Amino acid sequence: MKDEIKRLQEEIDASEYIVFFGGAGVSTESGIPDFRSQDGLYNQKYAYPPETIVSHSFLTRKTEDFYTFYKDKMLAPEAKPNKAHLKLAEMEEKGKLKAVITQNIDGLHEAAGSKNVINLHGTVLKNYCMSCHKAPSDDGIEFVKRIRKEEGIPRCEYCGGIVRPDVVLYEEALNEEAIISAIDNIKKADLLIIGGTSLVVYPAAGFVNYFRGKHMALINMSETSQDKRADIIIRDRIGEVFSQITV
Repeated sequence: MKDEIKRLQEEIDASEYIVFFGGAGVSTESGIPDFRSQDGLYNQKYAYPPETIVSHSFLTRKTEDFYTFYKDKMLAPEAKPNKAHLKLAEMEEKGKLKAVITQNIDGLHEAAGSKNVINLHGTVLKNYCMSCHKAPSDDGIEFVKRIRKEEGIPRCEYCGGIVRPDVVLYEEALNEEAIISAIDNIKKADLLIIGGTSLVVYPAAGFVNYFRGKHMALINMSETSQDKRADIIIRDRIGEVFSQITV
């Protein structure tokens, strides 16, 4: 493992256009549960399966039940960026990292200081009214903190409509601008670091197939569909790995 981390360090030092593609495993070290691990949301018991609850049709048909789950399980305003988030922000500041492409919706990359963050599945830090499309006046982390404490459905302060998170639910398409930006950066990368994702969520996971650069590094606790293609494979927590990297 030490040899693989040493090699990752060497590739980071030698690369000029690094792109990071991450998933839920990046945020679990900040205390945010993932969906698919043994203790993940998919393996917990609810009146409805989690993938049903976080769907567009469930939001519109059973809005109150959606928000009960959403506020309890998908909002974590107390969570702080971990070593992985902070190292990625440092890499960007030093000019090594050009983009963070994330499947997460928690906003921790931005909280760590990363600027060029492509949120493939949106973010809980952006919200809008389903009727008038206006954002809340306190949109961002303050809105998240407020609605988590309040009961019921968040309502628009302007028209009284339902306020929903600007996240991609099941049955909804990814943002076209985010797709284009993600693919463009992956194509330009000479080093693609994939971390904290099992690469099973499509279409997002398919974007890594556009990589044509020199080296691909995989940091994940379990096997992925890209293992055979990767030059470097590290089976460890991503925060632990990045804590050993210098830029």
